[in-house]
Amino acid sequence: MTATPARLPARFARLVKIEHTVFALPFAYVGAFLAVGGTPTAHDLLWITLAMVGARSLAMALNRLIDRGIDARNPRTAGREIPSGQLSIAQVVLFCAASLALFLAAVWQLDPLVHRLWPIPVAGFVVYPYLKRVTWLCHLWLGAVDGLAPVGAWVAITGKLPWQAWVLGAAVALWVAGFDFFYALFDLDVDRREGLHSIATEFGVRGAFTGARLAHLATVACLVAAGLGLSVGALYWIGVAAVAGLLAYEHSLVRPDDLRRLDTAFFTMNGVISVVFAVFVILDQAT
Repeated sequence: MTATPARLPARFARLVKIEHTVFALPFAYVGAFLAVGGTPTAHDLLWITLAMVGARSLAMALNRLIDRGIDARNPRTAGREIPSGQLSIAQVVLFCAASLALFLAAVWQLDPLVHRLWPIPVAGFVVYPYLKRVTWLCHLWLGAVDGLAPVGAWVAITGKLPWQAWVLGAAVALWVAGFDFFYALFDLDVDRREGLHSIATEFGVRGAFTGARLAHLATVACLVAAGLGLSVGALYWIGVAAVAGLLAYEHSLVRPDDLRRLDTAFFTMNGVISVVFAVFVILDQAT
């Protein structure tokens, strides 16, 4: 079964989990606003947004394409668009090409430095799906790739990469890695059967919890460090406090012996965290 043209947009949106754009896009805006210490131009915000949409769509589609065999053998993911036949491999390849084209078109509207740096995130997208076959450090790689969102937005506007941009990127990388430690718990049994690597298969459920706690403590520390190195106001610090409180609440939702609210902890809370922090930073820098 393949998709009819009328159904393709909805199926591609599901393929790339378009609603999860809320995880990374707000942090790209954070990087943009902090880079200029105020409000970026509409031109820069538009092309940063389109670059993020293209990059994230490419990353997710590549992941689904490369992992289609594993997904087909996992009851949780067997209904995804490629293994279930809703989208063909050829259709997804064309979607990847279109996403890459959008990304590159947007990149070429931004600072000349990013014209040379664009292969870095694309290489990260390609490597990530294969890492789970080799090492549990795949979670940290995913975090590092997503951590490029604020770093990329910063350099796309200013052509510079100060240490504050890298620390902000580290905060995002650790935040993403931490909640990906939780996400690994969804497929623990399947990953063991398939010989895949995750923090949960390597260190058990409690190891995944410990890793997530440490990663999220480090996230808050990085946000504090970035703020100390920038000209920020009270709203930025309220945003940091909100992130710390929301992360604490996220961790209170699940325990090693009770994963019933794992969906809420992973999907809902992390979307709230990114949006809330971005709103406080934008208000802080724009006023």
